[in-house]
Amino acid sequence: MDTQAEHSERDRSPEPDAGAGGRSRFSRTRARIASVLSWRRVLAGAVLATVALLLFSSYVVQPFLIPSRSMEPTLRVGDRVLVNKLAYRFGAEPERGDVVVFDGTGSFVRKDPDADPLTGLVHGAAASLGLADPADTDFVKRVVGVGGDRVVCCDTRGRLAVNGTVVDEPYLYPGDTASRVPFDIVVSSGTLWVMGDHRSRSSDSRDHLGSPGGGMVPVERVTGRVDWLGWPPARVGSLTGTGAFGDVRAPGAAHG
Repeated sequence: MDTQAEHSERDRSPEPDAGAGGRSRFSRTRARIASVLSWRRVLAGAVLATVALLLFSSYVVQPFLIPSRSMEPTLRVGDRVLVNKLAYRFGAEPERGDVVVFDGTGSFVRKDPDADPLTGLVHGAAASLGLADPADTDFVKRVVGVGGDRVVCCDTRGRLAVNGTVVDEPYLYPGDTASRVPFDIVVSSGTLWVMGDHRSRSSDSRDHLGSPGGGMVPVERVTGRVDWLGWPPARVGSLTGTGAFGDVRAPGAAHG
């Protein structure tokens, strides 16, 4: 028997049908590619959504985490408020009674020249999404006096007066008076006199009377007005306004 011929015949015999196996490998490869593309689409979508949210937060509405008790009972620690950044964008200016967020650099705090810009950028992005405490230069307070106002505190009942009109403040923390520290100031043009609702726990314009600017916040440093509560669910809704300053006259009229 010619074994060499037999081996040659076997060598020339067709390979077993690999079609099913080939299709299986092709299917697995295609599935892996589809999975990678799918994850890339998800990642691209997440990046685009984050960028859109950051842009919206930068120019329209910004979440802001309340870190202290200075605005109780109106705002509580852990509340997430929504700051309307368009409120003063088209010529309108802050009014007495508005709750505003502002950058206190140059008025409430000094700028830190050694701050790490990268860390600040990352933290700022997280804060813009309401995921981190606000920057140390960001504050939330209530506007008590605007440019030209004379704000005086206090009368015998512990109330302040604006342009000669005594103001009853229903939003104050129970048991607090308008201020334990007496003051008599005239608000400079283009600035605001701001105070927390929890006066005994708030570091506000009163605490910076001796600082550059006399505790007054430039209007241009105002980030926006707090118009809504976004968290917790039980408190979601519009921030209730106040009519406490409804009878206050314009600055010039107080002396007419």
